[in-house]
Amino acid sequence: MIGASSNAELLVAFHRFGWGIRPGVNDLRAIGNDPRGFVAAELARTSPLAPTDSGLQSSPELIVVLEAQREREKQARATPPSMAAPPAADLTGNRAKPPPTPLTPLQQRVHAEAQARLQLAHKSGCGFVERLVTFWSNHFCVAASRGQQVQILAGAYEREAIRPHVLGKLGGMLKAAEQHPAMLLYLENQGSIGPNSQIGLKRKRGLNENLAREILELHTLGVGGGYTQADVTSLARMLTGWAMAGMDGRLGKPGLFAYDAAAHEPGAQVMLGKTYADVGRGQAEKALQDLARKPATATHIATKFVRHFVADAAPPALVARLAKTLRETDGDLRSLAAALIASDEAWKAPLTKIRSPYEFWIAAGRLLNPEPEPARHTINVLNQMGQPLWNPPGPDGFADTNAAWANPNALKTRFDMVSNLARAHRARDPRELLEQGFAGLASSATRTAVARAESSQQGLALLLMSPEFLRR
Repeated sequence: MIGASSNAELLVAFHRFGWGIRPGVNDLRAIGNDPRGFVAAELARTSPLAPTDSGLQSSPELIVVLEAQREREKQARATPPSMAAPPAADLTGNRAKPPPTPLTPLQQRVHAEAQARLQLAHKSGCGFVERLVTFWSNHFCVAASRGQQVQILAGAYEREAIRPHVLGKLGGMLKAAEQHPAMLLYLENQGSIGPNSQIGLKRKRGLNENLAREILELHTLGVGGGYTQADVTSLARMLTGWAMAGMDGRLGKPGLFAYDAAAHEPGAQVMLGKTYADVGRGQAEKALQDLARKPATATHIATKFVRHFVADAAPPALVARLAKTLRETDGDLRSLAAALIASDEAWKAPLTKIRSPYEFWIAAGRLLNPEPEPARHTINVLNQMGQPLWNPPGPDGFADTNAAWANPNALKTRFDMVSNLARAHRARDPRELLEQGFAGLASSATRTAVARAESSQQGLALLLMSPEFLRR
């Protein structure tokens, strides 16, 4: 049983820091009388959980898969179409429906990555570390809509550049994210050429400042962090030569990060008042290391962290303490997360944040299903609810405020998804799920609405759209 002293913190543990309660696996028994200790225990893992699907492939392997698909498609376009027979009629005279369109190799890999991610969120106890993965993946986001290469690499990018560093150092994650082929392709550093480099002088090509600008504006210092346009240009020059090795193998194994000295802008560069000697790829690496340690970076990260987990209006005192933790631990992200869950503000602030579509869908699945929904279905649902997987609208990621997810259109779409979900699970008793999923903490208004529902389907829909379930 949950003790009275911890009763008010139970939903905070599962909703604010986790993915929601799973009635069928005794989550309430596991939490005992110590919700704070329960969350802290998850953070004590030596590393975040890793996908167990051995079929997941590395970035180089995925690039080879994509190139093979493109070659087959090219050959198919060059081949005259065959005169295919129309679908045969069935015994009623109606034309038989054609079979579902098979997934392309690209789609198969995307779905496999998505299923592995869903499985981890669905199966994790509280889910705090998995929530950290999604936070950092959104902070250092890439968008699948940028092109097929980014699309097939998006899941691998999260596995290779984000997940291993979630409980490590900010500097390590920053370097891994900016050097990953998915990021280099997404922010077009692949085509950024030093104007005075060997290639630049020969081809008359120049800088692309996208990656440098987003590193300063979004990934580290933040808007108002004290940088200028000259700093953006200097960092862009240092980043020239950072690319993904292509299929020709000139720069190394296709699909891996590579440094092209012939594209690198020669000479020392000055950023934020510091001069960085030209030491090849290490020039930008040193700049990133310094950016990760800037006080402005600590404040920017702490603000986003608190805004995500606690409230849109991040409590200034909590932001200051977390920023101090980052500064004093050389950007240790486990210490950052530990400082958050050790704060009274994080446990006492009311649950007012609206769950994003992804958070909502995971929580609903944990409440209703022993296994996650198939990736194909989840991808379709997230597309409809406005948060397509690994495909934010811009380099600043998906919005993390109530205004983004609580507007009338977003809630109407969410209700449509809930109606379908409730129809599929209409055999479940919503009153029983109310007790199991909220441990007796649901409001009287929600209890009354569910009890008076005309059907179990309606009761489930009311439960899933209740304030207690929508908020975290």
